[in-house]
Amino acid sequence: MSSSDVPWTLSREDFDLQRVTRMKSNTTVAVVVPAKNESATVGTVLDAVQVHRVLVDELVVVDDNSVDDTTTVADHHGARVVTMDGPSGKGEAMRAGLAATTSDLVVFLDADVINTTSEFVARLIHPLLERSDIQLVKGYYERPLHNMPTGGGRVNELAARPILSLLYPGLGEIRQPLAGETAGRRSAFDAITLEKAYGVEIALLIDIARQFGVHSLAQVDLGVRRHRNRPLEELRPMSMDVLRAALKRYSVHLPPQV
Repeated sequence: MSSSDVPWTLSREDFDLQRVTRMKSNTTVAVVVPAKNESATVGTVLDAVQVHRVLVDELVVVDDNSVDDTTTVADHHGARVVTMDGPSGKGEAMRAGLAATTSDLVVFLDADVINTTSEFVARLIHPLLERSDIQLVKGYYERPLHNMPTGGGRVNELAARPILSLLYPGLGEIRQPLAGETAGRRSAFDAITLEKAYGVEIALLIDIARQFGVHSLAQVDLGVRRHRNRPLEELRPMSMDVLRAALKRYSVHLPPQV
């Protein structure tokens, strides 16, 4: 990767919904929502997606072995539900979503976001429709923590961004490398293998940048993202997955996972 490469960054002022709708034309778009025990929020996410349903050809929720009413809620809100069969985890759920869809572009959204807006999908696919060299798009946003306007995204700021800045020139410019709001070309996803568990997002960035160049990446402003903030003790395993995926791609020998 060349340090002179930089991802394309689009602000909120760069977006025009009508233009995106015109550019979509015959390009097909799948929206995949991995979900594990997210019955309280997945319906709101799906409702937001369907406000501009003309942009969405496939809407799929991948149920990752939920024990709540996630599948019932997803079905009620108009999604096709795919149930995981085999190992679970975010990376595995994303793989299942890819396998269950056929569209040219694939948008992934997190199921636990409480303020998904109707423009998330349009903003994420905008760079892919605008430029044929763009392969992968990440959302970026402010992340409140409890009653503070910022401070969320602790694994992102303390693990993902530092290691990308140190080891992978250009990728440190991605503001939310662990964003679940991601869009890409199916051909790009087909060119790599999605990492398992929570290492999937950082591995996706590294692998696409290696395959197509940092200039093939874009990031778009999605405003403010509010979701269920996890307690600190739940963030350590996530950080381990993130660091393991990044270091493995830097050829660092790591002990087997236990």
